[in-house]
Amino acid sequence: MFFEIDPAGSQAIYEQVVQQVKFAIAAGGLQEDERIPSVRELSKTLAINPNTVARAYRGLQDEGVVYPRRGQGLAVAPDACARCKIERKSIFEDRFRRLFDEAIRSRLEPPEIREMVEHLLNTVLESTSRENTA
Repeated sequence: MFFEIDPAGSQAIYEQVVQQVKFAIAAGGLQEDERIPSVRELSKTLAINPNTVARAYRGLQDEGVVYPRRGQGLAVAPDACARCKIERKSIFEDRFRRLFDEAIRSRLEPPEIREMVEHLLNTVLESTSRENTA
């Protein structure tokens, strides 16, 4: 499981941890009833304060994404995958909406926007394909 945290980003680090755990669950990187890394493990891996990870984990627990397993730490809740997939889609729709709104406000025409999106998507897919075959 690989998390990417941007300490200089606009989103609080604990929110990034929450989002990354949800994305990992949605993508199948963390399965139902699978133990998630401990606060200590994740804080060491990401080089962030353990209190930050603990705050993120409390939020995930409050949302029912993870649950405590006696003597084993936190594990992925049974229905978390479906809920995380829905939330992940919503997050990206919001990001795209803001981007498209900005493009329209800057007077780009819809065909130009479509062309850019298709080009960038193809570029990313090709790059990912090359990385997977290397």
